[in-house]
Amino acid sequence: MKRRLVSVMLSTVMLSTVLAGCGGNTAQGPVAETPAVEEPTEAETSDAGESAEEPAAAADEEITLKWAIWDKDITPYWQAIKDGYEATHPGVTVEMTDLGATDYMTVLATELSGSGSDFDVVTIKDVPGYATLVSKNTLEPLDSYIADAGIDLSLYGGVDSQVRVDGNLYELPFRNDFWVVFYNKDIFDAAGVDYPTNDMTFEQYDELARKLADPTFGSQVYGTHYHTWRSAVQLFGVLDGKHTVMDGNYDFFRPYYEMVLKQEDDSICRNYADLSAEGLHYSAAFSGGDVAMLNMGSWYISTLIASLASGEYDTSLCGNWGIVKYPHAEGVEPGSTLGTITGLAVAGVSDQKDAAFDFVEWVSGPEGAAVMAATGNFPALMNDEISEIIAGLDGFPTDEASREALSVSNLYLEVPYAEKVSEVNDILDTYHKSIMNREVSIDDGIASMNTEVEKILAQ
Repeated sequence: MKRRLVSVMLSTVMLSTVLAGCGGNTAQGPVAETPAVEEPTEAETSDAGESAEEPAAAADEEITLKWAIWDKDITPYWQAIKDGYEATHPGVTVEMTDLGATDYMTVLATELSGSGSDFDVVTIKDVPGYATLVSKNTLEPLDSYIADAGIDLSLYGGVDSQVRVDGNLYELPFRNDFWVVFYNKDIFDAAGVDYPTNDMTFEQYDELARKLADPTFGSQVYGTHYHTWRSAVQLFGVLDGKHTVMDGNYDFFRPYYEMVLKQEDDSICRNYADLSAEGLHYSAAFSGGDVAMLNMGSWYISTLIASLASGEYDTSLCGNWGIVKYPHAEGVEPGSTLGTITGLAVAGVSDQKDAAFDFVEWVSGPEGAAVMAATGNFPALMNDEISEIIAGLDGFPTDEASREALSVSNLYLEVPYAEKVSEVNDILDTYHKSIMNREVSIDDGIASMNTEVEKILAQ
């Protein structure tokens, strides 16, 4: 089915009205039923006197696309995407099935491997799950569809190359969350320290955190904060574009573990063991007003805006905030950052693959990007217009540095596609916890990572 182009501006105007009341909760799977009406074949269309280039869904034709998602009721963009697509594609109904966020990819793999599945479009939540679906031959290769549609993959910042499997692409990204530094302007102002910039080395970042930290009991301020995920520390090391978590040798993690543990020792940041024991969420840490800088994904922007607007967060504690680009190592281009993508794929069992791909293309393209931006989320396809939609949201910081932070020069996936990525992730998680809990030294923890991952990769 050929995509009907609708301008980004028109989509945005239409959807902004629909979405004005949407909340900012960005929590993020689905099941389907009876097969939809099949599209007419090219020969049938030609016999009817229509060009093969005409959209396959005629005004009197009804098509139902079964779409697998998760957390339907608390994720605004699912319904917004459905509404936007249906409004521009008469005769097409998108039926969402919510599989729930917990074990979404496992449930989806079970569904697609069974004989009763009739999904047309499935949402890909993470790379390990994607690897599983590809290995089970449950997804349709998209390269021929992409070529026929003339899609310019360079618009996705190179992430497509990081999820190719034996040269084939099985998903198109529609959402892209990347890491930035959130900061509390009031803390900087009180300390008389200049705000962080969009070109900040790790040395400058560490120095800034130390200037802002105040260990005084009762008025303690932390210069920076790291959530307990290993990505908050380990993945500083992949920003040079030379390393990934699949390398098998992780000596490049060492300087970042050394920096963070030394910051803990000097009360520059909270202690990992305490955070784990207390279960303190990063949002609670930043909204408490005693954290100067927070390394976190762009998904937190919409949550922060909505929570301040609703009164859940005290504006006197964290209402004066901004963002800057991630710090970088010496010699690395500013704007290099980590990312996680959410993609759409065509189910191999679908009997209306052309119609399914049309939906995938629309959602991943400029029209779908406008929908994502209007809900305060980051689409995979970013351009100046989309950045302006996000920067123009009520509650987004008005300073130029925060707007500039929306542009990314190099995006590296936290977890690139690899056959044994799940096993490797488990090993890296295990020894990250051991290092951060001071159960093993940095050197011993990294040596164990090297040894255990080498065994996995050698299998």
